[in-house]
Amino acid sequence: MTPERSPDRDAALRAILPHVASHGWRREALVAAGYDRLDAELLFPGGTADLLDAWCDLADRDMDAAAIAQGVADQRLSRRVRTLIALRLANAAPHKDAMRRAVGVFVLPSYAPLAARSTARTVDAIWHAAGDTSADFSWYTKRAILAGVWTSTLLFWLAHDDDATLAFLDRRLTGVAQIGKLRGRVEGALARLRPAA
Repeated sequence: MTPERSPDRDAALRAILPHVASHGWRREALVAAGYDRLDAELLFPGGTADLLDAWCDLADRDMDAAAIAQGVADQRLSRRVRTLIALRLANAAPHKDAMRRAVGVFVLPSYAPLAARSTARTVDAIWHAAGDTSADFSWYTKRAILAGVWTSTLLFWLAHDDDATLAFLDRRLTGVAQIGKLRGRVEGALARLRPAA
């Protein structure tokens, strides 16, 4: 489910990022950014959940725009996925403290559904921007695998620099590729074992 989008909400989200480290993902961060309390409540009536949901959606859209500007479509698929994850993290780098605060909220049990929804939306945005057009069972498996890669890379990034994070991402993607090759060999072997019709 896509959260409400508007230029005013996008502008407000960008304005509060420097204040989230001190005030958290709450409307108090909007007040610190110069919004009055009534405007803050009107823009994000759902409070923390509304702010986080909208910010994750904005970050996905920013990633997509950066990918188009860089011509990601010209790369092979696995490279596109890597570039998109790297872009998503690079866009968040100036606001790493805000991301830490977001993850701190997402790990709370009451925010687990929002965390799952935001992760699924980000993973879907990555695959969509990468040009994936699958509509069969692989649609689900690709997204489930990428959710693990994205989440682990994000958590690693929070504690490490960009170079270490990209090396970690490369290792994760290589591991996924090896699993895919192994699955292909197993499926091929099983197909040869099936009796002829």
